[in-house]
Amino acid sequence: MLLDTWTRWPSQEALAREKRSRPGLVLSVVGRLAMLLAVVLGTFHGDRLTGGSGTTAVAALLLVAAVALLQLFFRTTRRHRIRWSLAVAGQLLVLAPLAHHIGADTLGDVIWCVLAVLALQRLPLAAALPTCAAALASFALVSGNTFLALVATVAGLSLLGYLLRLDAEARGTAQRLLQQEQAARAAEAESAALAERARIAREIHDVLAHSLSAQLVHLEAARLMLDGGADREQIRERVVAARRMAQDGLKETKQALSALRGEFTPVGEFLVELTHQEQARLSVTGTPRPLDAEVALAVRRTAQEALTNIRKHAPRAQRAVELHYLDQEVELLVRNSGGPAEARSAELAASGSGYGLLGMRERAELLGGSLRAGPEPDGWLVLLRLPA
Repeated sequence: MLLDTWTRWPSQEALAREKRSRPGLVLSVVGRLAMLLAVVLGTFHGDRLTGGSGTTAVAALLLVAAVALLQLFFRTTRRHRIRWSLAVAGQLLVLAPLAHHIGADTLGDVIWCVLAVLALQRLPLAAALPTCAAALASFALVSGNTFLALVATVAGLSLLGYLLRLDAEARGTAQRLLQQEQAARAAEAESAALAERARIAREIHDVLAHSLSAQLVHLEAARLMLDGGADREQIRERVVAARRMAQDGLKETKQALSALRGEFTPVGEFLVELTHQEQARLSVTGTPRPLDAEVALAVRRTAQEALTNIRKHAPRAQRAVELHYLDQEVELLVRNSGGPAEARSAELAASGSGYGLLGMRERAELLGGSLRAGPEPDGWLVLLRLPA
């Protein structure tokens, strides 16, 4: 762990160019131009350069080389090229004394100071500390400042480089966290889309599987009747039954799509209409509240299936529907009493509008709930519990 601390590069996000707004970009460019102008004026203003025009030309070349090497240092450190980075730093350490030798003291001092700060900010600590120390030691030897001024300058530059490193690492960490959050959101959205597709497929399958299979049964019966020379009225009844199945299937499909889009009335209103059609008694307890689309759809389908089974197998039985809004659940009870007791559970589970009670039980379990259907002393009970 200690070795990794000394040899680890700052992250790619920390070394990448920071995205700035337009005002921030303008201020950055203006600041760099101002710094370059200060270096140029400090280097070429007055009689500091020795050797005439030839020395001035050399100083200009050194300035251009310094700018180019600093840009190269940024690129090599961004790509984590340690050898190239150290080679560039070495050239800058050679360039600065040459600038001092010809009298371009400002240029040499700026090269040493900038290199010390950038080394601490952009290199692994094992390479950053020696590079920074070499730059600051060279600066201290030739600067001619007092001891206190040198100590203040060296300490200030070291602290500045370290703070810039910490700031870059913090920005890199924030950017990585943002990328991870965006990736998590994208994965969550994809998962939700897949779940929605599965939900739609399951609902449409439940509707169409029964409708189409029933139509095939009636149409096949009509074909056999035609081959056997059956009465025209009997054949017509089979065709009409198949047509009715197609209409019911289309209606159920539209209802399913509307339900999946959330375009259906609240469960309470739906049960009022359903129980009125089925001549059943309805009672609602608890505080009604909006339910999730899947939960609401399961309640609707279970009520439909249970009442359809009662109508088929115990048409003269009394029917009652109860909806209970509990703290963490919603509970639906559908029971009949006074009908024939010989209806078998297998018949009840297999009958209905294509949403058999076995399918409803599977749907309830997928939602984290349960469904129980079974006989009572004087009838039949369907009990659905779902978290809501």
